[in-house]
Amino acid sequence: MRRSPWRRWSSFRPCGRAIRRSGLGLSFATIFPKAESGEYCDVLRWSQRAIDLADGDPTKGSFIIGSPLAVAFASRVIARIYLGRPGWRDDLRDGLAIARSADPMSYAFVVAYAYGVGIPLGAPTPGDHAVREIEDALRIAERSGDDHALAFVSVTLGHALVHRHTAAERDRGQTLLAEVSDVFLRRRHNLGELPIINVYMARERARRGDRDGAIPLMRAAVDHLFSNGQSLGWGIPATGVLVETLLDRGAEGDVAEAEAAIERLAAAPADEGLVMREIWLLRMRALLARAHGDATAYAHFRYRYRDMAKTLGFEGHIAWAEAMP
Repeated sequence: MRRSPWRRWSSFRPCGRAIRRSGLGLSFATIFPKAESGEYCDVLRWSQRAIDLADGDPTKGSFIIGSPLAVAFASRVIARIYLGRPGWRDDLRDGLAIARSADPMSYAFVVAYAYGVGIPLGAPTPGDHAVREIEDALRIAERSGDDHALAFVSVTLGHALVHRHTAAERDRGQTLLAEVSDVFLRRRHNLGELPIINVYMARERARRGDRDGAIPLMRAAVDHLFSNGQSLGWGIPATGVLVETLLDRGAEGDVAEAEAAIERLAAAPADEGLVMREIWLLRMRALLARAHGDATAYAHFRYRYRDMAKTLGFEGHIAWAEAMP
């Protein structure tokens, strides 16, 4: 499987000097590979550097991207979410406001990065407002004729819909993800997004009752993410989906495999303060304790999970925690 488009920019060495040398317009090329590999302290620092360089000018340094400032706000959204820092909602609001008045690619980037990553992580929820925003970006991308912008937003809408509550919406999301996956495979681009797409398509398959068919697909996707240095990116929610599905099935060996998956994620080397991993681990350990029949440990982890979700203001996790009995 090929690397994602962001890794094709890896010749731009990721550092503050690279942003100054290559120009603000290519700042995303130095920031996104670090996000993909889970180095969010660097992402936060370099996003801030790009914002400072733009000095409030939405189009300063425009080159491939019409508004580097809007994209820098979006990358800071994700860094702040992963690190549990305040201000990500303000960045989301500001990035979207700037991007709407810019070019379709900038709008697609901001919507895809903020919602397409943020919703699966459990920070913003796929509420009606978010879905309308994504669908608006999709219409703009369709009118623009920009295939890459269309691809980014299509994946984002698929991710949002498979996190909605109704079966009809989740079915639509699964269909959209399947269509986009097929396009990526045929056109040989955005292949780095396929593992997480496969995880969520497999989750919908499991929800329909075919856990035996879904789990090998999830397992392969998670293994791919870990072997390709993305354990602390998409590897976090992907592990969560795998663990929950294994525990739901409860076949022989499933609890042991779920526990091993949790420990692999916990052991992955990371920057200090990677809050996103911590909150997912609390959720998974609560589910594991319930599967073991340990009511005391379950109550302990569930309480800590709910408290952390509320403290951080992660709306998705708040809803998921409240749904735990």
